[in-house]
Amino acid sequence: FFRPRMQGLPPGATPLGIAQDEFGRPILIMKAEAEETSRLRGIEAQKENITAAKTLAAMVRTSLGPRGMDKILVSPDGDVTVSNDGATILDKMEVSNEIASLLCELSKSQDNEIGDGTTGVVVLAGSLLEHAEGLLDKGIHPMRVAEGYERASEIATGHLQSIAETFVIDQNNLEPLIQTAMATLSSKIVHTHKRAIGEMCVKAIMAVADLERKDVNLDLIKLEGKAGGRLEDTCLVDGIVIDKDISHPQMPKEIKDAKIAILTCPFEPPKPKTKHKIDITTHEQYETLYQQEQEYFRKMVQQCKDAGTTLVCCQWGFDDEANHLLMANDLPAIRWVGGVEIELIAIATGGRIVPRFEELSADKLGTAGVVREVSFGTTRDKMVVIEKCANSKAVTIFVRGGNKMIVEEAKRSIHDALCVVRNLVRDNRIVYGGGAPEISSSIAVHAAADKISSVEQYAVHAFADALDAVPIALAENSGLNAIEALTSVKAEQVRTGNPKLGIDCMDAGTADMKAQGVYETLLQKQQQIRLATQMCKMILKIDDVITEDPTMAGY
Repeated sequence: FFRPRMQGLPPGATPLGIAQDEFGRPILIMKAEAEETSRLRGIEAQKENITAAKTLAAMVRTSLGPRGMDKILVSPDGDVTVSNDGATILDKMEVSNEIASLLCELSKSQDNEIGDGTTGVVVLAGSLLEHAEGLLDKGIHPMRVAEGYERASEIATGHLQSIAETFVIDQNNLEPLIQTAMATLSSKIVHTHKRAIGEMCVKAIMAVADLERKDVNLDLIKLEGKAGGRLEDTCLVDGIVIDKDISHPQMPKEIKDAKIAILTCPFEPPKPKTKHKIDITTHEQYETLYQQEQEYFRKMVQQCKDAGTTLVCCQWGFDDEANHLLMANDLPAIRWVGGVEIELIAIATGGRIVPRFEELSADKLGTAGVVREVSFGTTRDKMVVIEKCANSKAVTIFVRGGNKMIVEEAKRSIHDALCVVRNLVRDNRIVYGGGAPEISSSIAVHAAADKISSVEQYAVHAFADALDAVPIALAENSGLNAIEALTSVKAEQVRTGNPKLGIDCMDAGTADMKAQGVYETLLQKQQQIRLATQMCKMILKIDDVITEDPTMAGY
């Protein structure tokens, strides 16, 4: 048997993980006792976990709100990312701590489900854990804290539902949707053009939305970007933009009333599936083979022409021989079109994807009002724009910017705004931003806590105090006196009963978020509170952290 060291133990006691046989000899059960692993137990483990979560939350806290700061992240291969989006920052960070990784997953969950509020959910989770630490120091059991947090979460989400307002989504009055998109964009790099970009996002969503089913398929909205130009050159294309060019320089660069053949078969002679070898010994044999290849190409081109095709979109490439024949037959073509783009073109133009030339027919062609090749700047970068499609259920937001970093961050910002507008189409209830819902919920939770007679009252009060972290962070990032700003707004909310009062981050002269036009979706706020509470419960339940020493791995 392995006999571990027993120094520092009282007589007759054995360390956790060590059992004894009938002769009193210790038996090793867990590797944690063999110095191959480090181990934290009980309150020590919980405090270590809380410290890790608080550190990560403090890191992204300064990115919250319209005046939040950006972070610059450099990958191991030198790629630079500048962003203040919580999910992007945490995703790009090299996080080794297991609890910090859980917070990264938390932010990613918020991004996947809602699309916005990724920074706020981490700040809230960090604040909840910070207040939980004070309760643990008072000797309250972690499970009672977790249960109190769950109870407070239900009170807060219920209160949010009671103060939410509903508006009718009307194609003739899109202003509430635009205001909500602008509130999301106000904290992003594109905030100087938030009105124009907010309108683009709303128009894009309304173009693909099924209002009867209250559903939006974001896959039908393509985000394409090209460095160069100005941010205000960003535009909404009623169709598809693909980062390709017309395959031959002598082919026409603009095709009106295009009939598009969408092919997933290559423009080349068929190849045997088995290994083969051809021996050519005479010029006549070579000429025969060449003519046979030419015949294959001519047949393929003729099948396209017979179907009435005026533009070929091919998923595969084709060689110069096929390219020349297509040009000679006045048949423009685009090659190496990606699978996702092929599907979008088919949806937008109402065409069918054709896997074999023999199946090509007139009824399978897509139609578009105009297909044109556009070039940019002195580098002559080219893209193909397919507009005035038969089915406008697919649109593209074409993003411009001074460099690649700005374009990528603008695309992330626009994606967040698209997600928020989509959520409003699904559930058209809103609350007002600027920390107003958190302050109002904090007041409601404090009032409800006083009616709880069990020890969970402490946890519910702590939850209410933790909700104040969001308005405090907003005030700090805006250069205001955080405590003074919070207490004055909270006192005014209690006095007037107005849940629309928040932190005046933009110095507009009024704390009324409705007057400022700062809207947020009810879904986002409820999801933030629920996700942060679930994460805190999970971390508080951990009382044993066993970490294997990587230098001892494999022994």
